Amino acid sequence: MFYTFKINIIKNGLVACLFVLFLQTVQSQIKEIPPLSCLETTNSHITYPSGNTKAYHAFFKKLDTLFFEGKGNVTILHIGASHIQAGTLSHQHRSNWLAIFPSVIGNRGLVFPFSAAKTNNPHNYRTTYTGNWDVSKNTNYTPSFALGLSGITIASKDTQASIEIQMRNTENLFFDFNTIYVLGHCDSGWVRPVIQIDDTVFVEGIFDTARSAYRFDLEKRVETFRLSFAMQDSLWEAFYLRGFWLENQLTGITYVDIGVNGASVPSYLKCSYLENDLSFVKPDLCIFSIGINDASGSNFDTLQFQQNYKELIQRIKTVSPNCAILFTTNNDSYIKSRRTYHNNPNGQLAQKAFLSLGKHYKTGVWDLFTFMGGLTSMKKWEQDGLAQKDKVHFTPQGYKLLGDLLYNALLNEYLQYLNGE
Repeated sequence: MFYTFKINIIKNGLVACLFVLFLQTVQSQIKEIPPLSCLETTNSHITYPSGNTKAYHAFFKKLDTLFFEGKGNVTILHIGASHIQAGTLSHQHRSNWLAIFPSVIGNRGLVFPFSAAKTNNPHNYRTTYTGNWDVSKNTNYTPSFALGLSGITIASKDTQASIEIQMRNTENLFFDFNTIYVLGHCDSGWVRPVIQIDDTVFVEGIFDTARSAYRFDLEKRVETFRLSFAMQDSLWEAFYLRGFWLENQLTGITYVDIGVNGASVPSYLKCSYLENDLSFVKPDLCIFSIGINDASGSNFDTLQFQQNYKELIQRIKTVSPNCAILFTTNNDSYIKSRRTYHNNPNGQLAQKAFLSLGKHYKTGVWDLFTFMGGLTSMKKWEQDGLAQKDKVHFTPQGYKLLGDLLYNALLNEYLQYLNGE
C-alpha cells in the first residue's frame, strides 16, 4: 500500500500534503526521553542481526490500512514474566500507540482475574472475587489444571464463587466491550457461567466447543461485568477459568500482554490450550520478553534456551503464520546470596542468545541489556530510582521509561518504512 500511496503523492499534490501532515503527526508522537546517567543512550533502536531490515513491513502495511483507510484491527502480543504481569511497561507501550490517533481504539483483548489467583493484578483494570478458588500456574512443576495463553487457570466449585472485571478508563483510553468470551469449561457441562451487567441484567452464553469458551453478546458496550455460575444438575462441579477475551468490534490496535511471575520459556510450553487461546488473538506482531528467569540460575544453557524459544514460536506460528517477531533482551540483574547481591553474568549470555535468535528468524532485537548499560548497570538504575532493591525488577517509573523506549524504537522503524528507507 505504501508504494501505491507514493504514486498518488506524485499525481496529487493534496495527497502529498496530507501525507506530509501524517508524517509530522507520527513524528510528533515520539516520546521525549530525559538524559539519565543510567542510560547508555536515550535513542534506543532495533537491531537486525541477519541484516534484514524489512522484518516488520507486513505489520506496518496493516498499520497503513488502519491509519490511512480506517480499516482493520492490528494486534500486538507481548509475552513475558513478572515484568509483563505488572502491566506498567506494556500499558505504557499500549497507551503510546493508541495516542497517535484518538479515533484508534481497538479491543482490550485477554484479561485475567489475578486477584482470584492471589497474585498482583495490572493497574489498568480492576478485578475482585468471591468464593474459594484453586489456582494452577505454568510455573508449577506439574500444573494441576490445563493452562491456556494466560499461563494461569483458576477453578472453583463454590456455589458463591464470582469474578468482577472493571476497566479503568483513564488517560482518554476507553476499553468498553460488547462481546465477552469466558475462556473455560466444566468437564460435565452441568455448571455454566452467567454474566451480570449492572445489578439486574443476566446474560446466558453460547458454548463454542471448538474454542472451549462461552460467548456472551451484550446489547450495549460496557466497562464492567460480573461472572457467576448456575448449574443444570444437583451436583455442583468445578468450573475451570483461563481468562476472558473482551471485544468491541471497533477498528484499532489491540495490545495483549501476557505475563506470569517467575515464568520461563518452558513455562509456556506447558500450556495445552495455548494454540486454542491464540486463535482469539492471531497476533500481527509478537514481542518476546521471556528470559530473565531462564537465566537466573548457575547452569544457564543458551542452546537449550534457544531451542525452547523455537518450539514456542513454532506453536504460535501454527495459529498466526505471518506474525512478525521482536525479541527484547534481558535487563541486567543481580542474584541474592544470603545478605549479599552478586551481579548475574548470564545477562550477557542471554543477550548473545537473543541476537542468535534474531539472526535465525531474520528479525529484530531490542537490546535492552546494552541500552541500560550492560553488566552491573542495574545498580545505577536503582540509584536513579528506576529499579527496585532486588535489582531484578524496576519501579513504576522505570517500567514506564522502558515502555517509552520500546515504543520509540518501534515507531522509528515505522517512520523509516513510511519514508521508504
